[in-house]
Amino acid sequence: MQLAPIPQDEDKRLESVHRLAILDTNPEPRFDVLTREAVEKLKVPMSMVSILDSGREWFKSCVGFDKKEGDRDVSFCGHALLARNIFVVEDTLEDPRFADNPSVVGAPFVRFYAGVALFDKKTNQPIGVFCIKDTKPRKFGSDEVTTLIEIAERAEKELNLDRN
Repeated sequence: MQLAPIPQDEDKRLESVHRLAILDTNPEPRFDVLTREAVEKLKVPMSMVSILDSGREWFKSCVGFDKKEGDRDVSFCGHALLARNIFVVEDTLEDPRFADNPSVVGAPFVRFYAGVALFDKKTNQPIGVFCIKDTKPRKFGSDEVTTLIEIAERAEKELNLDRN
């Protein structure tokens, strides 16, 4: 398994995360609507708005998964955070970066992942990821890519509202 990479400018990225003051806040319908929409439109069991702190990924919104946070170093979102467009793993068991990942070989048994990095518009630093997960491998077509990116853009807009 490959641990999630750390950006070279991690200190600046973390400043952006903390400046937005979103970590450990209560659930909000404006994010929950988006994760539910992703589950429905993309026909997956899981969707999250994940904010990446120094050692953890924290879920601002989460559908289909009962945890509120996880270890950043084994997170799929830790990899997606550095992608400029979209990060897709169509079959986690076929990808050496993830084949022995705890979330693949154990609950929730993730076999498919797609995520789009979310940015702080003031600093252009990646602060989190909007993602979907499935327990079955799958091909991810261009229409699905478009849908995921569109929902992620709306999540990013919400993260940047009414912030410092």
